[in-house]
Amino acid sequence: MNASGICGETMKKIALNGLLISLALVLSYIENLFPASLIIPIPGVRLGLANIVTMFALFYLGFVSALTVSVLRCLLSALLFGGLSPMLFSLSGALLALFAMQALKYGYNRQFSLLGVSIGGAAAHNTGQILMASLMMRNTALFAYLPVLLFAGIAMGFITAAAAQGIFYLVDKTQVVKHLG
Repeated sequence: MNASGICGETMKKIALNGLLISLALVLSYIENLFPASLIIPIPGVRLGLANIVTMFALFYLGFVSALTVSVLRCLLSALLFGGLSPMLFSLSGALLALFAMQALKYGYNRQFSLLGVSIGGAAAHNTGQILMASLMMRNTALFAYLPVLLFAGIAMGFITAAAAQGIFYLVDKTQVVKHLG
């Protein structure tokens, strides 16, 4: 492949990553407008719609793209809607979730389904946030709340996996990602 082909491939991937970051940011914003606590009265529970975008990036574009989408979504969301504290919670959860999903992805279609990868990511996200809260408050008693969050994470991970599964089916059927590369 010549240099212009490599440059074209890189530009397509950068453009797709930009679209995914934008989509994840919009989904996070929408999720803030309609908090999950209206349905499930557990403090700290969120649906995790942006995780669908992260899983898409992880499965179709690779770990580096998923990392880029996760980190930039967290940073931009904090700049636009939050602050330093929400950014730290968001980043700690998102990064631990991404690393867990990457590890679980190796067992995908053998030991783990997309549901398993999503629930593992949700559990890791909750764990990362409790770790950050414990560090910030210098209090390990916060870990007592982790089982509640993990239980909620199973439900939220199931919902995001169901949505992702439908999207992945359509992407595979239309081969839209192949057309981009």
